Amino acid sequence: SEEVDRMANFKGHALPGSFFLVFGLWWSVKYPLHYLSREVNKKSHRTSSFQRVDAIEGGVKIFFSLVGMLAEQFVPDGPHLHLYSGDKRDWVKLMNWQHTTMYLFYGLSGVVDVLTYISQAVPRGLDRLMLAMAVFVEGCLFYYHVLHRPLLDQHIHSLLLIAIFAGAGSILLEVFLRDNIVLEMFRASMAIVQGTWFWQVGVVLFQPWGGPMWDENDHSNIMFLTMCFFWHWAAAVAILAVNYTLTYCCLQRFRRVSGEPYISLGVRQQKCESRSQAAFLNGSDEE
Repeated sequence: SEEVDRMANFKGHALPGSFFLVFGLWWSVKYPLHYLSREVNKKSHRTSSFQRVDAIEGGVKIFFSLVGMLAEQFVPDGPHLHLYSGDKRDWVKLMNWQHTTMYLFYGLSGVVDVLTYISQAVPRGLDRLMLAMAVFVEGCLFYYHVLHRPLLDQHIHSLLLIAIFAGAGSILLEVFLRDNIVLEMFRASMAIVQGTWFWQVGVVLFQPWGGPMWDENDHSNIMFLTMCFFWHWAAAVAILAVNYTLTYCCLQRFRRVSGEPYISLGVRQQKCESRSQAAFLNGSDEE
């Protein structure tokens, strides 16, 4: 029935949206923790614990991708691995196949994450390059996903492309600018925006909980959704700010209890050292 189809299409958007949202929220905590930990001891490189976290993250990425591919292929009305129907001489459920292809590349990204941890033979930065490639493939698939479809459908998906290609560009920069907290936080924000906007797309186009469908020819709906997209972006920035602040406060409290140096003390110490050096040099000049 039509209601069943609408719910199925909604789930097809909610599932990847949930995956992106989980990763975006996780990155919004992981990278501040990594950055603030490095600030205390700048001489130490990435610890083995954070490298293990990257490997586990890759495993989770593989798992999510497998779940997504199986869901797209083996739902009751899915293609069940049939790409072309010989009887009808037609393609079979290409929308599901496009989603499957998207999950495939994210799964490959997870494999590279794990290999990067296991073997030192993997070139540095290849994990970021593979992730950038996966996001770029997602963007290309969605660009051609909505061609010749109703205007509202095209517009709401084109807004999603902003987050996708912006994220792909920032991740590509991470290949060359490793451990850059600004790029990492930007990537987290784009993942959060993708996650929440996937849900928004599903709600607008398919109305899973009933109610009147959106008027696809009303320009006011286009204007509202454009504005709404940037509200999602603002919410993502707010989430990053809150998580960064909470991570900083929790880390400071932990160090206070354990007796480790604070980040702020390290900054003050550097200032004191620079002042001492300046005073010493001035004294030498006077002599």
